[in-house]
Amino acid sequence: MNSADPIRISYFSDVLCVWAYAAQIRLDELKKEFGDKVELHYHFIPVFGSAEHKLEQLWEKKGGMVAFNTHVRSVCESFPHLEINPEVWLSHMPKTSATSHLFLKAVQLLEKQGEISSQSQDAFDGRSLFEETMWQTRLAFFRDNRQIDEREVLMDIAESLGLQLDNIQALMDNGAAMAEMCLDAERCKQHAVEGSPFYILNEGRQKLYGNVGYKIIAANVQEILSRPEDQASWC
Repeated sequence: MNSADPIRISYFSDVLCVWAYAAQIRLDELKKEFGDKVELHYHFIPVFGSAEHKLEQLWEKKGGMVAFNTHVRSVCESFPHLEINPEVWLSHMPKTSATSHLFLKAVQLLEKQGEISSQSQDAFDGRSLFEETMWQTRLAFFRDNRQIDEREVLMDIAESLGLQLDNIQALMDNGAAMAEMCLDAERCKQHAVEGSPFYILNEGRQKLYGNVGYKIIAANVQEILSRPEDQASWC
């Protein structure tokens, strides 16, 4: 990597993952601290591809959805910046995160094609329009308890952000967004992505998984920045 090149961070998450909801503040801080020295690339992993099946397997003997709701709320309560709806996962059980991921890949494609700006915006606390769309999708579920596996809800989020619904719909209908989802699935296999959230740095040499503190993430970035070009790290 040329010393002038930004550090590429591949970030994998599921929109229904509470740990990824908590991790958003760390991504925001990375952008604020390192600016154009880092380049975030967003990918999705279907941890909740079949949400009901997954949670039945994991939580049936631990108290079911009431226990899972308690777990999710307790995670959020340990992060003062997070808002959580007391009915999350109870009154609305999303069938899958895949619908949201397909929607978000369509918005991401609009950015890639230059149809929407990729620049950070003060109105979105430094996030780009695509990044804000991801954040608003997570808020719609965790804070507002909305059914984000329904296309109507997702389009309502898009409309609130001024996105062109017809353009998003076309990319969801013509296979382009689905192709991007399939590429993300291939990347998950290629890099042995274990779950959500998952960070890959240094061309795959450094991987961070789960509820990783900001200082650890920043230290990994700083270590790459401070290393002379082409010199291997021993730490």
